Amino acid sequence: MAYSDSVKPRKLSPLPGVFWPILLAGSCLLSYVPTINGLVSGPWQTEQEGHGPLILVASLWLVWQSREQLRAVHLSPAPALGWTCLLLGLSLMFLARTQDVLPAEAFSIIPVIIGCVLLSAGWSALRILAFPIGFLLFAVPVPDWIIDAATVPLKVFISDSVTRILYAAGFPIAQNGVMIMIGSYQLLVKDACSGMNSIFALSAIGVFYAYAFRWKEKIRSLLLLASIIPITILANFIRVLTLVLIAYYGGPDLLEGMIHDLTGIGLFLVAVILLFALDSFLGVCVSLIGRWRRKQTELAGHS
Repeated sequence: MAYSDSVKPRKLSPLPGVFWPILLAGSCLLSYVPTINGLVSGPWQTEQEGHGPLILVASLWLVWQSREQLRAVHLSPAPALGWTCLLLGLSLMFLARTQDVLPAEAFSIIPVIIGCVLLSAGWSALRILAFPIGFLLFAVPVPDWIIDAATVPLKVFISDSVTRILYAAGFPIAQNGVMIMIGSYQLLVKDACSGMNSIFALSAIGVFYAYAFRWKEKIRSLLLLASIIPITILANFIRVLTLVLIAYYGGPDLLEGMIHDLTGIGLFLVAVILLFALDSFLGVCVSLIGRWRRKQTELAGHS
């Protein structure tokens, strides 16, 4: 009897193939525990970045929706580029953590995830997960210098627009920068009224909606995304206009506390409603264009 006959063939355990990706992903996630703690106790508690946890949930949901595609992927790891992305991401995390730059530290998780996917599964899996990974950008806090650079021009623009509209309507109103004088009252347009807080959250909603429900209609998706900033500015204009009128008729004391917060919530609801109203309008336009094209085709066929 040959030696080969005396040894029974054994099936290879799938554990080694699963163990490496689990160990790699687990190690990377463990290294980002301080980053998550910093986000939870810092930016994610603010009105501007409070949507961060929802971005994580949405990304995980998108990954779950892609599970059938991922199961069909032929594993073909790309170690060279995978290690490059992973090491670059970890190096950025180390430098950002030592310098206490939380936005850069949070951003570094994206190349780390890309590196892990390339090392574990390859390009096919990365193409499927490209949007869920890229969507995590909305969970990264925006640096203060970017916010400051955009906030002041927006405040001045909104203040000027409100003043012009009310002045044309006959109200005793004047403006000095971001200070609005109406009647005997002076109102300061604060940073929260610039629209920056809403722009980030509404952008995340718009991008998610366009990808999840309108991705096959490229032009419609692009128009929705391009409308986010104008819609947010319009909603903030309505909010500031409402606050100025409340102060004029009821006094500035009414602007403190609940009413100010309610107008902030109302602002965001108005922006979301305007976004979906635009989407419905675009849907009607697409339907009308489709009917017109069909009629033209029928007429051309009869002629």
